[in-house]
Amino acid sequence: MSPRSSASGIPFASYVAIGDSFTEGVGDELADGRVRGWADFVALGMAAASEEPFRYANLAIRGRKLGPIVDEQVEPAIALRPDLVSLNGGGNDIMRPRVSIEGVARTLMDAADRVVASGSHMLLLSGANPSAHLPLGGLIRRRGEELAEAVRAMLPREGITFVDNWADQNLEDIRYWSADRLHLGPLGHARVASNVLTAFGIPVPTEWGVEEVAAAPPGERTRRTAEYYRRYVLPWIGRRLTGRSSGDGRAAKIAELTVVDPASARPL
Repeated sequence: MSPRSSASGIPFASYVAIGDSFTEGVGDELADGRVRGWADFVALGMAAASEEPFRYANLAIRGRKLGPIVDEQVEPAIALRPDLVSLNGGGNDIMRPRVSIEGVARTLMDAADRVVASGSHMLLLSGANPSAHLPLGGLIRRRGEELAEAVRAMLPREGITFVDNWADQNLEDIRYWSADRLHLGPLGHARVASNVLTAFGIPVPTEWGVEEVAAAPPGERTRRTAEYYRRYVLPWIGRRLTGRSSGDGRAAKIAELTVVDPASARPL
């Protein structure tokens, strides 16, 4: 199945995003406390390019490992009968002490096959590579590379579009990351969205400034201070030790397909 055609001139009229903090938009916090993120940007870009109402839902919840993403989000996404479903997952899995990379890749592809069988097009995408800025970055880089290679080895497949953000070396620049260095900041989310829109042949809104940022000199690598460990690393370790998740008690931020207002797109 290829991206379907539509009278609006873009391949889709509705889109549901599923996943973890990457897809929820953590790191791209707005003034009112909400998070935005690359999937919201993709919906805005598609709405801006469409001549018809474009609908969008985001079921992603931060902190979720891949198993709960698949168990809790795939069927609700399919039930909304969207033209397009996106899935990113496994990032939280590869940060655990033990993980089966092959198992994560197979779970991703099985979920993608379920989405395609339901009649929706599947956008499968890898996350950006944060390893240059994190403690134990070498381990994360190795596992991330193994996961990316395992997924690439299963592609291409009918009905699936793969956007390989892990291979986008520009995204490793510190300018694209938030203060915790684990989640993308606004610039990084906008770049991921531009990668997705470009994969579907949809124009990237110029007001996002993606090309200008990419052309600017790279940012300087920052040091990990005691304050950084106190604010970000120790709470993360505490959640792992107690079996808690940053997503405990949270609900999907956009649980139903909702018409997107293209005028809500704002420059970074």
